This record gives sequence, structure tokens and C-alpha cells, in this order.
Amino acid sequence: MTVWSAAAGVMSAVLLAVPAAPVATAAEGAAGAPEPFVIEDERITESSGLAASVRHPGVYWTHNDSGYGPYLYAVDSATGRTVATLTLQGAEMRDVEAIHFGPDGALYVGDIGDNFDGGWDEVWIYRVPEPAVLADATVVPDVYRVRYDDGPRDAESLMVHPETGRVYIASKKRKEPGALYAGPETLSTTEVNTFERVADIDLWMTDGAFSPDGTRLVLRGYFTAHMYRWTDEGLGERVRRQLLVPVQPQGESVTFTPDGRYLMYGSEGEDSEVVPVELKGELLPESLRAGDGEQSAEDGGGGDEGGDGAEAPPAAGPAETSEESDTFTRLVVGFALGTVLVVALRRLLFSRGRSR
Repeated sequence: MTVWSAAAGVMSAVLLAVPAAPVATAAEGAAGAPEPFVIEDERITESSGLAASVRHPGVYWTHNDSGYGPYLYAVDSATGRTVATLTLQGAEMRDVEAIHFGPDGALYVGDIGDNFDGGWDEVWIYRVPEPAVLADATVVPDVYRVRYDDGPRDAESLMVHPETGRVYIASKKRKEPGALYAGPETLSTTEVNTFERVADIDLWMTDGAFSPDGTRLVLRGYFTAHMYRWTDEGLGERVRRQLLVPVQPQGESVTFTPDGRYLMYGSEGEDSEVVPVELKGELLPESLRAGDGEQSAEDGGGGDEGGDGAEAPPAAGPAETSEESDTFTRLVVGFALGTVLVVALRRLLFSRGRSR
């Protein structure tokens, strides 16, 4: 009981330190908005990537982290059940961290993790066309060997631009800032593909995604996420409004819904939940802002209220962060750690009670 009281005290302190913020869920959106769902497949215990299917509405592709075999799973968000399993013949799947659709309708799978932080000279990307019919199948993927122009590094985020088809990888922030790398205009299955560093990004990135129209790039970490404008020249300025990120046991994945109006956030763990967050104002892709008659990017959509999170100061460039944003992130991290602590202590006390 003493341990539980101490944990409750820690939790209370954390709750008092974190400012109240609106939680934008599907229930607050318009009719037809996506609902949260739980991945019920007992084989999927470390969902590390997420990609929304356009061909099969309501279906999300995911995969486990390392050590679970060369499998991709199609999950029906209406039931949480797996409706198709693809086996990638010949794929090593050493440390699979990301999945993203390309404009060719194919799934690009990033075997790009490196827990040794530079221990592997090469990583891989697998390309698999999405099947027209959802059924279990064994497929032979295209395999792309990848190296970075500034040496090996750990990464968990792979994105494919929906218009150009160019592939990008974002490395994790460890001893130096994370970075965005651009692959060749066309990937080669016969030669090594060198990815070039194009921008520093001060975020511990666990996944990323392009909006369906290619005008927004979101990069998420465990407890926070950044939205960037994407231009013909590449990565633009960071959108000044703070993205809301749900508190999850281990936030690992993110994808846009096919209509571009929501982000779907996923987590590792058994029976992990995928949570939608509605986008508003300047967080919306440009094609939707124009269609909805939103305010122009020049005024930052300042007239919008609620739903898309707390205001954050403008960022002068991709690599810059604000003190306010860092403070917000630390508070969110504190809340999440407090939640995890309470859950862990509760399970410990429960198990001790059963053993008596």
C-alpha cells in the first residue's frame, strides 16, 4: 500500500504539471471520421509501422519489429482483425521499422533499424505491390540496398513522396541531431543506393508520413511530433501549430488517412491501439485548406480554434526548436512516464496479491 501511495503521489504531481489540452479524437470529427481500433492479432506484439490502404478502405498495413519473420499484416480497422498476411520470400527482415505507400500503389518496407547505432554498413528497403484481393500470400519483393553518404546510422522513419516517388529516411537523434536523407530519384535493385543528408531535424524520430497530396510531412517521436510544409525544393518550414500526440505505451508509427484529414498513431505492445487525431487549420494539407476555404498559410490559420493542439512559436527552419516546445515535450514525457510507472506498479501489486 505504501508503494501504491507513493506512485499515486508521483502521478498527481505529474498531472498538476501538465497543462490541460483538448483531446481531438474521431468522436469530435465529422460523420465518417475514423474510429480508434485495437490490433487484435496475437502475432502482432511490436507493431512498428503503419500505412493506410487506398485500394482497401479501412485497412491498415503493419509489421512487427525485428525477430518475428518476414511478414506484413493487413488489419481491418472495423474489427481489429488481420484480413491478409503477406510473406516476403527471401527477406531477412533484420530490424524492420517503417512501411509507406508509394505512388505506384506498392508498399515500401524499411529494414532500416540499427540498434548498434552504425554497426551495419548497409540496410534494406523492400518493395511489394499491394494485392488487389486481400488474402494470405507469399510474394517476392524488390530489394534495394541502402547506404548513407555520411556513414551508417540508426533510423526508424521511411517516407515515399506521393507524386515524385522519391524515398526519404529520417535517422534518430542520438549523439548528434537526427537528419532527413533523400534517396536517388529512382532506386536501383542492382547497385547500392546512397541516401544524401538534406536537413538536420532535432527530434527523436520513430516514424514519418507524407500527406496524400505531398504538401505535408509529419515526423513523430515517442511523445511528440512535428509537421513540416513540403515544397518543390523539398523540406520547408515547420508548421507553427503544435501537433497533438496521444499518450501510448511506446509510440512507434503514424500515417495519414487517405483523405488527409486525420493522423493515425500506433504503438508497440500486445493489443495495441491505433488512435486518430483530426487535423485543422494549417496542419491540413494544402489541397484541403484550399477546398475548405481555410485561411492562407501567410496568417498561419490563426483564426482556427481547438482540435489541433496548443499554439507553438514559428520555427525559422527545420533544425530549430523553441524553448516552449521543448518544455511542452518534457511535460508530456513526464506525464507518460508517470502513467507507465503507475501501470507497472499496479501490475506488480496485483501479481503479488495472486501469489499469496
